[in-house]
Amino acid sequence: MESSSDEEEVRTFVQVISEKYNPENFPYGQGLGVVVLPSPPGSPVKVFLLGDRLFLPSVLVLNYCGISKAGDKSDIAAFCAHVVELDLSYNQLNDWGEICTIVSNIPHLDFLNLSMNPLNGVELEPSMADIFSRVRRLVLINTHVSWDTVHTLTQHTPELEELFLCLNGYNTVSESQRPCPSLRLLQITDNQLREWAEVRKFGVMYPCLSTLVLANNIVDSVGDAQETLQRLFPNLRSINLNNSGLSKWEDIERLNFFPKLEEVKAMGIPLLQPYTTQERRSLLLAQLPSVVLLNGSAVSLGEREDAERFFIRYYQDFPEQEPPERYHVLVSKYGHLAPLAEVDLSPRCTMVDVRWGERVEAVSLRLEQTVGDLKKQLRALLQLPNNGIRLFYINREMCSVLGPEELKCGCRALHSYRIRDGDEILVVPKVKSRCSSSDL
Repeated sequence: MESSSDEEEVRTFVQVISEKYNPENFPYGQGLGVVVLPSPPGSPVKVFLLGDRLFLPSVLVLNYCGISKAGDKSDIAAFCAHVVELDLSYNQLNDWGEICTIVSNIPHLDFLNLSMNPLNGVELEPSMADIFSRVRRLVLINTHVSWDTVHTLTQHTPELEELFLCLNGYNTVSESQRPCPSLRLLQITDNQLREWAEVRKFGVMYPCLSTLVLANNIVDSVGDAQETLQRLFPNLRSINLNNSGLSKWEDIERLNFFPKLEEVKAMGIPLLQPYTTQERRSLLLAQLPSVVLLNGSAVSLGEREDAERFFIRYYQDFPEQEPPERYHVLVSKYGHLAPLAEVDLSPRCTMVDVRWGERVEAVSLRLEQTVGDLKKQLRALLQLPNNGIRLFYINREMCSVLGPEELKCGCRALHSYRIRDGDEILVVPKVKSRCSSSDL
């Protein structure tokens, strides 16, 4: 009987690495030599050999390969003795037993990426979890793996330092019965966490957490008192709250309660929408005196002082708003500040007399324009010929000493000539026998 056309081919881990790392693709023998044991009789896997060796890298990337099974474990052990990083993202692994067969035969595995594999509703038995004990970085993005399985993994990986749980649809956090003190980085972006009561559980479960990435969750507050935040997150140095739901300055102030916090990302939050880009950065900086990296950019001493002075003036300009405690701290540092002088940065203009033969016209010049721009302006204004003109600048006060100065360079700005009201621009036609300025 013919198999159904809808039946997909079962592809194994061993089959894929045998095909991808066929020695015929590595004619110069690059990589680490791994002795391959003879395949058992009837094995469906064809092992490609160069002599008696198959060449594999220590970083093994097998994403988008359709893998759903492990294959023969002795082949895995032979092929992967030197593998330290394994990327199995975008495959069809939906059985922790198959994953465990792969991992248990890679003795030096440090990094494992299982992202985009369908692990929803599939639980990892604690009795099988010890095989992950050497993994230090674990990526489970968009697997919809349950919290129970996450806790099983963290309880059996004593060296785990980085955990990625993005896009898993979490709207609550289930607490673990046993903390994971080794974890330093937790990235849990693009979930549906809303309340700080869920976020604070990470402090209990991961007491040595240094980096917490909460971007693209709608967390609406930082809702604990100073003593609680100091106790729950004693080692937190970096927090990412991009595109969260924070809408009160009090939540920004509470970030100062993390005793070691030095990096904050807080872009795209409702609180900052009414302000310009520069106002957002200045107001945040002034509220966060210990932060040295804000939204990915280093904070200089000069920028911090400018931000703190801006903060004082901001609340001085809006006396109807109740200033935060930070305002009083900064006033004690800088005192009450006078308003900044208003500087008119609009284009400067001056009135000059333009002389063309016997005709004299009063013309307003924009001094930021160039000599070339001025020629175009005068041609249009005075209906001058297109066959070429020369311009001479006459300083009324110094003309007896300096004489006319020709405006030769078309790209030079007019303000560089120090033109003033009442000065004169002389227009003459270009001729082949050029006259000097002393002849005028």
